[in-house]
Amino acid sequence: MIEFDRVSRRFGQQDALRNLNLQIDDGEMALLTGHSGAGKSTLLRLLLLLDRPTGGQILVDGQSTKQVQGNAVGHYRRRFGVVFQEHRLLFDRNVRDNIALPLEIAGFSLHDTNRRVRAALDKVGLLAKERADPNGLSGGEQQRVAIARAVVARPEFLIADEPTGNLDPALSVEIMTLFEAFNQVGVTVLVATHDLSLIARSRHRLMTLAAGQLMQAGVA
Repeated sequence: MIEFDRVSRRFGQQDALRNLNLQIDDGEMALLTGHSGAGKSTLLRLLLLLDRPTGGQILVDGQSTKQVQGNAVGHYRRRFGVVFQEHRLLFDRNVRDNIALPLEIAGFSLHDTNRRVRAALDKVGLLAKERADPNGLSGGEQQRVAIARAVVARPEFLIADEPTGNLDPALSVEIMTLFEAFNQVGVTVLVATHDLSLIARSRHRLMTLAAGQLMQAGVA
């Protein structure tokens, strides 16, 4: 479970988040929306410990992130798979090596790495592209590679920040269907988006931020 308990984040005289309370249950899929500057990216950065609150606390499975310091930060972040609007692939590596990178950093054996990479590629429908050059893939395929990289270590939480921002509507639906498939096997999923067409078709809980505060939390 993820819980924001009266969380604030101030930059100078500006509040990016103000006294924010929200909860995401284990195994839930939720959408986070709001206009540019509403606080979506700040919320995600705080959750991933890329920044820290100036007030309140964030709890993950009951543990305050205030207690996560030093070397424990890296271990904490391994619980999260992250997908960005820009896929952030390394174009000097093939598809397999891009996906394998987090496993190599975590010290997985070559055997386990190869097995997990192939399983992740199969989940996103790109097993035949294992040795492909990312430059030769379509935008939708590149984003699917990024999703495979995010889930290859089997994280508890999958966080996506505007993952369909550069995709056409059909590909956007395809990407969201993948997120739903991971959610159906128990991964907690949080998607930050302002894609109105995706919001309209979703039946997952919608949380709306405005000026750093939660304005709405219901079914999309």
